[in-house]
Amino acid sequence: MKITVKGPNLSEQTIERPFGIRVEDILNDFKDQMPYPIYACKLDNAYRALTHQISHDSSIEFLDLRNQATWLIYQNSLILLFSKALHTLLGKKIRFNVRNSLNKGLYITTSRELDEEDLKQIEEEMWKLVYEDIPIVKVYRKRKDTMKIARELGQQETYKILKTLPKIQDLTIYSLADEKLIFYSLAVPSTSYLQYFELRKYKHGLLLRFPHQKSPTALMPFNDEEILYDAFRQTYNWGHITGIKYISDMNEKAGEDHEDLFLLQEALHNKRINELSDDIIRRKDRIVLICGPSSSGKTTFAKRLCIQLRANGKKTLYLGTDDYFLERDETPLDENGEKDFESINAVDTALFTSDMNKLLKGEKTDIPAFDFIQGKKIFGTRITKIDENTIIVIEGIHGLNPKLTEGIPDDTKYKIYISPFSPVSLDRINRFPTTDARMLRRLVRDYQFRGRSARDTLRDWPKVRAGEDNNIFPLSREADAFFNSNCIYELPVLKKYAEALLLDIKREEPEYAEAQRMLGYLNFVCSIEDDDLIVNNSIIREFIGGSAIVK
Repeated sequence: MKITVKGPNLSEQTIERPFGIRVEDILNDFKDQMPYPIYACKLDNAYRALTHQISHDSSIEFLDLRNQATWLIYQNSLILLFSKALHTLLGKKIRFNVRNSLNKGLYITTSRELDEEDLKQIEEEMWKLVYEDIPIVKVYRKRKDTMKIARELGQQETYKILKTLPKIQDLTIYSLADEKLIFYSLAVPSTSYLQYFELRKYKHGLLLRFPHQKSPTALMPFNDEEILYDAFRQTYNWGHITGIKYISDMNEKAGEDHEDLFLLQEALHNKRINELSDDIIRRKDRIVLICGPSSSGKTTFAKRLCIQLRANGKKTLYLGTDDYFLERDETPLDENGEKDFESINAVDTALFTSDMNKLLKGEKTDIPAFDFIQGKKIFGTRITKIDENTIIVIEGIHGLNPKLTEGIPDDTKYKIYISPFSPVSLDRINRFPTTDARMLRRLVRDYQFRGRSARDTLRDWPKVRAGEDNNIFPLSREADAFFNSNCIYELPVLKKYAEALLLDIKREEPEYAEAQRMLGYLNFVCSIEDDDLIVNNSIIREFIGGSAIVK
C-alpha cells in the first residue's frame, strides 16, 4: 500500500507498507522527528486511534496534544488509568464522577472522600501501570450487550441514553486489564503513553492534572481557580433545580412542553443578574468590566445588566472595547506574521484610559466608533458626558486585563467573568467540554448572521482558542464575580441548527474530522425543534436568532 505521511515538523512524504499495518507501527519509523509525543492521527481526514489497521492506500497526519481531539483522548485514557488504580486499591464498589475541567485538570469526586495518603497510593499505582505498559483494548459491543455492561459498570446514565435513543446500535468499551469503561471517543494504545499527570487533593474531591495544549510535555504550575470552582458549584445547583444533570435527563424531556424549562432557566439568569446589580450598587463602583471567551454571550449579558441597573435607579453607558482597536496598519503581528487582533497590544489602551477618566470626571468625551471596513476609529459621532449616577458597562475579551485599565482607580472597577458552564454531562465519566459547547454556539451564530460557513468556524477555532489561552483564561482569577451564561437546554436547541451544517462538510475537506467529532456528541442528544417559546432577551437568542437585544 502507498501511504502519505505528515505531522508536526514532518514534511509530507509517501511510503510503501504492507496491508493491515497498524498506524502505531508506522509512527515508530517517524517518532524521533516529532517535537512532541503522538497520541492519535487523522487517517484519510478522520480521527483514528494509533491501533487502527490500514487496509488501503491512505493519508496519515500524526497528532499531538495541541490538537483538541487528541487532548481529550489523552484525558479519557488517564481516566481509565485512574479508574483501574482506584479500584485495585479500594475495591470496585467505590464510584467516581468526572465533574468538570479545573486548574489545568479534571475535578473528580468519589463516593468516599479520599485523603492525601489515599491519593499518594493511587498515583503510585497509576505509575506502576504506566511502567508495565499494559495494552488498552477497544471492543465494540451491540446495543443490548452495551446496556447490560453499562449497568454492571455503574454507568447508569449511558444505559438511559441507549434506552432513549434506539438509533444507537453500538458503543465502544475500553479495557485496561480487568477494568472496563465506556467512552464516546478514542484512547491511546497502552499505559506507557501516559507519561504526564499528577493527582492532587482539592476541596471535597481531587484533581487529575495533565499537560495543557500549549505545553504538551509538562504540567502547568498550579494556580487555584477558586472563582471557577464556586461557579461550577452554582452550575450543579442549577442542574439540581432543573432536574437535568445528564443528557439522558434532557432527552427524557425532549418530547415534553419546554416552556417551563425555558422560563426556569431565564429566572435563574435574572436572579443572578439582579444579585450582580445589587453588589455593584452596594460597592458604589462606576465601571463594570465584562470579560469572557468567544461565544459566552457577553453582549446580551452586558445589555441585560444595564437594564437591571436602570431598574435599580442607575443610569448606564454601554461600551465595547472593540471600538478602541488600534488602526489596522498599527496592529501587532503574531508569531506567524499575521495581524493579532486577539492581543491586548491591538487595543489603544492609552486612549481608553484617558476616555474613561474623562467620563468619570464628568467631562465631555469623544468616544470612537471603530469602522471594521476601513480599519480605523471614527470620531465625532459619540460625544458623551455622564453624571455621578451613571455606571459605565464595558464588555470585551480584555475586560479583566490590568493593562486595559491600569490608569483608572481600582476602587471604581467591578470585574465580571462570563462563560457558559453546563451541569449536563453524557454520564458520570464522559463530559461535554465547555469549549465544544461554545464552538457550537459560534458555528450557528456565524452561519446565520456573519456569512461564515461551518468550515470557516472549525478552521479558525484553534486560533481563537489560542488567543483565549493567552489573553482570557489566565485572568479569570482577577474577577470579582462570575456569571454562568449557559442555558441548560441549549445543546438540544443548537443541534437543530448545527447538525445540518456539520453534515454538509465533505470527507475531502480539512474540517471533516472535527465536524464528525461534534456530530458524534450530538448523536446522543435529542433535538428540541420548537424553540419559539424561548424569550427574546435570552442569551441563546444571540446565537440562534430572534434576539430583541443583539441585532
